[in-house]
Amino acid sequence: MRGWLTLTLGLLAVVVGALWTVQGLGYVSGSLMTDQKIWAVIGPIVAAAGLVTIWFGLRSRRRR
Repeated sequence: MRGWLTLTLGLLAVVVGALWTVQGLGYVSGSLMTDQKIWAVIGPIVAAAGLVTIWFGLRSRRRR
């Protein structure tokens, strides 16, 4: 069960990071984060952390 939780949280972080990136770059409007360059920096960091989390989740599922 632990692998599923890790995979889900990692996938959520990748999606949120991607959304923050496109909002920070100004491609998605209607938010306070639109055209704020800090979100264009934070977004890829969160997405990369999500990819690492997914990798750990996949790795823990293979050990069983």
